[in-house]
Amino acid sequence: MSEPVSPYKGKTGLRRVLNAAGYSWAGLSAAFRHEDAFRQEVFLALLLIPLGLFLGGSGIERALMVGAVLLVLIVELLNSALEAAVDRISLEHHLLIKRAKDMGSAAVMIALVNVMAVWGLVLLG
Repeated sequence: MSEPVSPYKGKTGLRRVLNAAGYSWAGLSAAFRHEDAFRQEVFLALLLIPLGLFLGGSGIERALMVGAVLLVLIVELLNSALEAAVDRISLEHHLLIKRAKDMGSAAVMIALVNVMAVWGLVLLG
């Protein structure tokens, strides 16, 4: 058996779960502190998730409405991670860096359009 690539990969069981939870919390905290768009989307989610639970007529409708909102947060986290990694590599203007950032932004936009589509279809039948 080969040695793990990272010293953090050797953890198993409850220690691994606790470490992962800590890393996840640190990521959420960093995104909330440093990313305006993520903060705005969290506040939107705090409004829309209870509203979706109230307005959804069935469990499936509620799940679709809440899931669409949570998807925006997931995509925003991935977009922010991509931007941070790219900025760490270089802050110079480069066509590929612009393309990567634009694609991440487009993914967030599509997730937001998905919220409108799902909510519209659920609420308007």
